[in-house]
Amino acid sequence: MTTQTTHRPRRSCLYMPGANPRALEKAKSLPADTVILDLEDAVAPDAKEEARETVCSAVKAGGYGKREVVIRVNGLDTEWGLDDMKAAVAAGPDAILAPKVIDGGDIDRLDDAMSRAGAPKEMGLWVMIEMPKAILNIMDIAEAAGRTRLSAFVMGTNDLAKELRAVNDPARTAFQTSLGLTMAAARAFDIVAIDGVYNDISNAEGLENEVRQGRMLGFDGKTLIHPSQIETTNRIFAPEEADVQQARDVIAAFADPGNKGKGVLKVNGKMTELLHLEEAKRIVAVDEAIKAMESA
Repeated sequence: MTTQTTHRPRRSCLYMPGANPRALEKAKSLPADTVILDLEDAVAPDAKEEARETVCSAVKAGGYGKREVVIRVNGLDTEWGLDDMKAAVAAGPDAILAPKVIDGGDIDRLDDAMSRAGAPKEMGLWVMIEMPKAILNIMDIAEAAGRTRLSAFVMGTNDLAKELRAVNDPARTAFQTSLGLTMAAARAFDIVAIDGVYNDISNAEGLENEVRQGRMLGFDGKTLIHPSQIETTNRIFAPEEADVQQARDVIAAFADPGNKGKGVLKVNGKMTELLHLEEAKRIVAVDEAIKAMESA
């Protein structure tokens, strides 16, 4: 089974607590590209079963429009995991998000559990990269994308900080190795990569700086913990108009019959190689997908 990465916008991936019906309803009106309905960290142990019913009923009822809907389940090694998986698959989200994977074997077990629950092939498997062993085994995890539904990595920087006993700073110095290795593996195996959350809801400048850093590192989007973070994230992760126009000009230049067979062209004064054509097509496709979503 091969990973199928589309150009679907995933700039903003908003966690919504599964035990809060009002939050699940509010998610239907928010401009987030993706909503992650959470049965794990956001739900207390004594509320797990009720949250499972609430989330699965909400997903079955629909109303989320073009937003991508993802359900984060508890780990299969917990008392709730298998029941979460069965109910979540039956609800029919776009993807299942699983926590605390540490190697490729975990991906195989999750994929098998999804299949046994009746998941269609197009239902994605997203996984949290939040354990030190996951970072050390990131290639083994990523390689599983070729044989399973694995389609996205989500950085769990809060858990990673705890496990590493790391002290966070505005530059996220302690996470740079983990972020870089995860990004490299994601790109090598055509896996979507979503950055971790920013915890200080009141710090707009700090959020903007961290979102820009994630964009610079190559992430496709960012997980969020509050609706107030959506606008900043959507804006920064969207291609800039100047870049979209340059991409269109690159595509047009290489499509010009007069340039047939040429590997290097000057486009708007910039030396452009044939290898830049694919990136130009990606930028245009992402821009068009964002505009289609926002006009819906």
